[in-house]
Amino acid sequence: MIKHLSLLVLCAVVALPARAQQLPVFEVGIAGGGGSLPAYPASSQNQVRGLVVPYFIYRGSVLRSDDGGVRARTSLADGIELSVSASGGINASSDDVTARAGMPDLQWLGEVGPNLRFILWRGEDEASPERIVIDTPLRAVFSTDWSSVSFRGFTFSPDIAYERLHVFSQYARLRVSAGVLFGSDAYSDYFYEVAPEYAQPARPAYNAQAGYVGARVTLSYRLPITERLSVVVGGRVENFSGSANADSPLFRSEWNASVVAGFAFSLWRSEARVDVTSQPFD
Repeated sequence: MIKHLSLLVLCAVVALPARAQQLPVFEVGIAGGGGSLPAYPASSQNQVRGLVVPYFIYRGSVLRSDDGGVRARTSLADGIELSVSASGGINASSDDVTARAGMPDLQWLGEVGPNLRFILWRGEDEASPERIVIDTPLRAVFSTDWSSVSFRGFTFSPDIAYERLHVFSQYARLRVSAGVLFGSDAYSDYFYEVAPEYAQPARPAYNAQAGYVGARVTLSYRLPITERLSVVVGGRVENFSGSANADSPLFRSEWNASVVAGFAFSLWRSEARVDVTSQPFD
């Protein structure tokens, strides 16, 4: 969850390279992004962080691998799609986070799991440049310091989103979403547990519990610049009022805000192409 927005930005910029209805079946490139982000959910401190990663896109006739995850193109039913979605988060040093001083660092996070998508509205037809969707991702969470991997529980983060193409520029894409986040016991422990050995007068021991984490509103805007280069800007506001772990001494703020920007540059694109005219969001 820490820095999910960084990965959101990096994913958002690779979905649709600029000004083309015939897109490459295969594509490989690099994406980067950064911004001001909370150290962890309900932290009172933001940090300026960045990340550069390679990306791979496969636009197959049956399977697809892109910003929407890995999914089958054949829907379960009209307007219902099952996919595998992923997310992640950047690490944070406890030396830089006052509330966590003396505690273990927060490691790099990875999340993966099934997502059931419901397309509530498509505008006039399937080729419409706008739609409203509901996503219901259930993900297993893992952390790593690159020497080992630890299981950190599960998250469930349903949201509803409005998406529109051609906003201010051809094939530019606007996405506005609102959703909530729930975490399992192990997930809550990772962010809000204070073990007795890390307790201090101002940070008493605390046993975290599963449940509601918070609500969020996210906006992203991707603008294709050339056939190979896209840029994206975005932001997120989160509210943690009513959180199951609001009593944790690590719960420092009911509000978090993030601002990010990123880019994607395609290094190699296959000569084989796929027509996306009738499925503009695929």
